[in-house]
Amino acid sequence: MAALTPITVNRRRFLGLGAGAVGAGLLTACGGNTGREPSTSSSGSTGGGSALSQWYHQYGEQGTQQAVEGYAKAYPGANVTVQWNPGDYDKKVASALLTSSGPDIFENGNGPSIDMIQAGQVVDMTGILGSAESDFTPSLVSRMTYKGKLYAVPQVTDMQLMVYRKSLLAAAGIQPPTTVDELLAAAKKLTTDKVKGLFAGNDGGVGVLGGPMLWGAGLDYLNEDQTAFGFDGDGAVEGFAKLRTLFTSGSLLLGAPADWSDPSAFTQGLCAMQWTGLWTLPVIEKAFPGDYGVMAWPALGGSGKASVPVGAYGSSVSAKSKNVDAAKSFVKWLWVDQTAKQLDFAQSYGFHIPARKTVAAQADKLKVAPASDAVKFVNENGHAQTPLLWSPKCATAFSDGLTRIVKDGADPAGEIATMKSTVDAELKRLNG
Repeated sequence: MAALTPITVNRRRFLGLGAGAVGAGLLTACGGNTGREPSTSSSGSTGGGSALSQWYHQYGEQGTQQAVEGYAKAYPGANVTVQWNPGDYDKKVASALLTSSGPDIFENGNGPSIDMIQAGQVVDMTGILGSAESDFTPSLVSRMTYKGKLYAVPQVTDMQLMVYRKSLLAAAGIQPPTTVDELLAAAKKLTTDKVKGLFAGNDGGVGVLGGPMLWGAGLDYLNEDQTAFGFDGDGAVEGFAKLRTLFTSGSLLLGAPADWSDPSAFTQGLCAMQWTGLWTLPVIEKAFPGDYGVMAWPALGGSGKASVPVGAYGSSVSAKSKNVDAAKSFVKWLWVDQTAKQLDFAQSYGFHIPARKTVAAQADKLKVAPASDAVKFVNENGHAQTPLLWSPKCATAFSDGLTRIVKDGADPAGEIATMKSTVDAELKRLNG
């Protein structure tokens, strides 16, 4: 495949944690403070118009700040001030939205939180996508929509996926697994005294595999309209029990030098397969050119299908903005109309997928397998990492219960019932 530029894995923090964290707090494996001081740069047209402030968290890839400043400077409709925010961006945004001195436009992990929406802190942006709506990653548009109203525009797509060494699978006579049972069998067969079959994080996959296992069983965290618990059937019991089986099988790598979001366990030959993120492919390509493939998490049974979690920062407008219409116009200009800038943002400062399908199709880095396979997974197998109404309390209950199942051997049915009690109470509060 085409040469890929290695990147740091700290741009997309939101895919760093699993269902045990929510909202912008999900952006943990990729983001991060490089130690620079906060930076604010004014840019925009010099011919008058509205004055707008736009906030970003501090991306890790070199050149990203200069890129977004350049986009703002090119906008003819307003004077846009870009503010770069190191440190605890999520906390800073939450506080700023309570005041009139906050940003007009801001990005947030997977769009604004349900609390922001219900408190009226963000503007309804329904219709802003226009005829391009079907061109955006469907799971992301759905994640940023509440009661039929859109509250953010996806900026760029990131995902989790499985990578595997082609040569190791071939030597063992194994095809890429298409079911969870095949995956467990493959992991066992690939395990030797020096190499483990699979790595999914030093917690045994508790933080990242709960969602894929639900989707693989044809289930989800919540029902489609987010009014009820989504996984109190036999499929969830079976799926979570499989994670326990994997944890105790001896074929799972534990105690790796770095966690799942870093490819070093895979590139150092410690495992034959690894659950990780799209952002690691440039490093893997450098280590094993032509000798790796990618796959989605396999289906559990006949009612489910292979799946990958996807996420994106979404661009929103504060309800306290003095120039709401002008702010919405800028968001539309940058993240809907300016496809060349969207491609630049996704591909020139890291390795990510444009949020629009037609733009992704133009990305040279994504035209050849295995990167092209990853794009296909996003469009055909992608699920928003967690639903909008999956609150912090829901996430904590899920993480605690899954930990007890996987690590302690607790009864899956009993733990699911405990999770359901917490989730039911939260949904009553949020939907009340």
